[in-house]
Amino acid sequence: MSTIPANSLSQSASRWSWRALKYIMALTVPLTVWISFQGSGVWTYTALLYAFLLLPSLELIMGPNSQNLTEMQKEVVANDRYYDGLLWLLVAIQYGLLIYFIWSLSHGSREFGSLEWWGMVLSMGVICSILGINVGHELGHRTDRFSQFLAKALLVTSLYTHFFIEHNRGHHRNVATPDDPATARKSEWMQTFYFRAVFMAWWSGWKLEAQRLQRKGHSVFHWTNEFIQLQFVQWSLLAAVVYFAGWKVGLAWFVAGMFGGFLLEVVNYIEHYGLQRKKITDNRYERVQPHHSWNSDHVLGRIMLFELTRHSDHHHQPHKPYQLLDSVDHAPQLPTGYPGMMVLCLIPPLFFAIMNPRLERLHSEH
Repeated sequence: MSTIPANSLSQSASRWSWRALKYIMALTVPLTVWISFQGSGVWTYTALLYAFLLLPSLELIMGPNSQNLTEMQKEVVANDRYYDGLLWLLVAIQYGLLIYFIWSLSHGSREFGSLEWWGMVLSMGVICSILGINVGHELGHRTDRFSQFLAKALLVTSLYTHFFIEHNRGHHRNVATPDDPATARKSEWMQTFYFRAVFMAWWSGWKLEAQRLQRKGHSVFHWTNEFIQLQFVQWSLLAAVVYFAGWKVGLAWFVAGMFGGFLLEVVNYIEHYGLQRKKITDNRYERVQPHHSWNSDHVLGRIMLFELTRHSDHHHQPHKPYQLLDSVDHAPQLPTGYPGMMVLCLIPPLFFAIMNPRLERLHSEH
């Protein structure tokens, strides 16, 4: 890669361009959650309608954009702290929304079990998925301790801390194989996949940490067991909420976290649906290739999920920051963005009718 003069890099980085500003659009998601918290009636469902009706509809109209940054642009973007700063801001926003959510419910702003209560809880679930887990996922792939601390802190808000261990050490190694809980089989219903994925992922996280400790000669219950540490933190915080704010508020957070986890597993379902790596030996599979992940270049989904939809490049280089991820040539493309596909997969016969022919063509090519 050619080197760009330092003064040129500084000048380019200091100018906010569309490349940087577009990710501010991701703030519209917590904004709709705030509107849901403040609203009444149908307004309490603003976040759900925005995420799963408006965004999918707009993506059908706007279409994809597969353009990648040039090498010069990548060097500028890689040195721009704005992109990390936005993630740090979202950590603060996530905790602010969670604290307000707990405070508001503890002061009786919603009648327990009412439609407005459900609107508020499900809206919290949306942000638990997009900020708590997805941004936690992005930060969890960074190698510095500060980013990894923030990743764990975000996953605590979604009560999904096992993801930190299983995703980084399990999913990226076992993707597109029967050993991966997060890879959906061909014609497997989303509803069936969810229960298999959520419980097997939790168990996989425990086993991975136990194996790490055993390799060091420690007991699985050694004090450095990160799985136990993270579980202890999240459930202790939930217990504290139950103690100080009441079981109804604790249940609301639990349901929100579980809904956020459900949305995460929906994304997992579409990311690798029906894709399989070939087995080379009894104990080895072929290396992960671009055709082992479904991708989408639809712009809104890319922005809202911080380029998660460029999934082939993510699996190729897991530590690559979101702003540098590329659209990979010949990677399998979804017919629409992730928000629309998340809705579509909840109707399995329709999802299969659209995806299985694409899957068969892909298998015939590889």
